[in-house]
Amino acid sequence: MSGILRIHWAIAPKTAPRPLINCNRCGTVKAYCSSGKFRVNANGKRIDVWLIYRCTDCNNSWNFDIFERCNRRDIEPALLQALENNDPALSRRHAFDVVALRSRVGHVEEFPDVAVHKRRLGDTREAATVLELQLGLEMPTSLRLDRLLAGELGISRSRLQALEEKRLLILGRDGAKALRKPAREGMTIHIDLSGEVDRQTIIAAAGG
Repeated sequence: MSGILRIHWAIAPKTAPRPLINCNRCGTVKAYCSSGKFRVNANGKRIDVWLIYRCTDCNNSWNFDIFERCNRRDIEPALLQALENNDPALSRRHAFDVVALRSRVGHVEEFPDVAVHKRRLGDTREAATVLELQLGLEMPTSLRLDRLLAGELGISRSRLQALEEKRLLILGRDGAKALRKPAREGMTIHIDLSGEVDRQTIIAAAGG
């Protein structure tokens, strides 16, 4: 009797997106990186908050709006303290908010590199022949699903495509097109490895 091995992949992007901005020092468009530091400016009851970015070449600064002319009473005290103390988790969350960055500058450079923490769920008494991978994303990533699976399982993207065509790789309601799209939070992937001679190697790479 075949068993299903369930594994959760916690996926966290490594490199924050970089807005491409016309640097007035360099005189051309340059990539800017988050400094991880906030600037909080209070004027009476009004507060402005920015995440400070720096040009990768000349260190010129650019301010990414977080709050603009916001009433102090509308900001939770704990949040305001985190901003004033340059809380690393908070600055990371804003630095990876590619949607907000795009709305502000238009052009953003994204990076597909991620860290994957793999955790086995439950216990499988039978010899596992089917993998069930559950994806959890700390935040959105531009990394395509086929590249993620190929890199983490140690198999080629063409082999993944072949498995999908044989209905041995099932992406639920997402369908085959999901392989060529970025990995999404909450995705569940089933891979039937019963006919694969390197099944144990793939299972070990998956985190089994």
